[in-house]
Order: sequence, then C-alpha cells, then structure tokens
Amino acid sequence: MKYRRFTPDFKRALIEQLLSEAATPLELCRRYNISSGQLYTWKRQYAQGKLDPEPSREAELAARVRELERLVGKLTLENEFLKKAVRNSLKQAEKRDASLPKIAPVSKAFKGGVN
Repeated sequence: MKYRRFTPDFKRALIEQLLSEAATPLELCRRYNISSGQLYTWKRQYAQGKLDPEPSREAELAARVRELERLVGKLTLENEFLKKAVRNSLKQAEKRDASLPKIAPVSKAFKGGVN
C-alpha cells in the first residue's frame, strides 16, 4: 500500500484555510480526500508550531547534538587507534632492546692500565 506524503507547506495552507473559515472541515476533507482525524492532527501540529517554515530551536539543538555525538564517536575511535599504535611501538622497542647484546656501560673506568 502506498502512503501519500504531504508537504508542511500544504498542511499549513490547509489549516490556514480552516482557521480563516474559508472552508468547513468537511469541505476540506472531501476536496483533498483526507480524513477528519488527519485534519485535526495537522491543526494540533500547527498550534504547536511544528508546521512552521523555519526550523524550530528544538530542531536546531537536536541537529547540533547529533553532530556533536558523531564527532565524539570519531574522536573516540581515533584515540583508541592511537593508543594501540603506541602500545605496539613500545612492544616492538622492548623486543628490539631484548634482542641486542648486553654491553657494559662506557662510563665505568677500566681497571688496570696507565692512569
């Protein structure tokens, strides 16, 4: 079953016709082939400001939160990747140091010989 989609502009225009009493709810429902329940749902949304053309402050904040959450996720992945890289490089350095022959420190004075 295919559902119809109505734009916010269409909904707003329809409700404004209803509120201006240019047409009765029954006329609007018959003309546009919509149910009365849908018409009153749109009327309630219009009263709440959900059909305004400009995005509401809540929508802006929700979009900002989504963007910040995405950024936090990206930074967390980068942080974990860098931690693993540091751990692996330290392990490789330890292996390399362990495989080198042990020599006496140069700073110790040799016994014997001329001073």
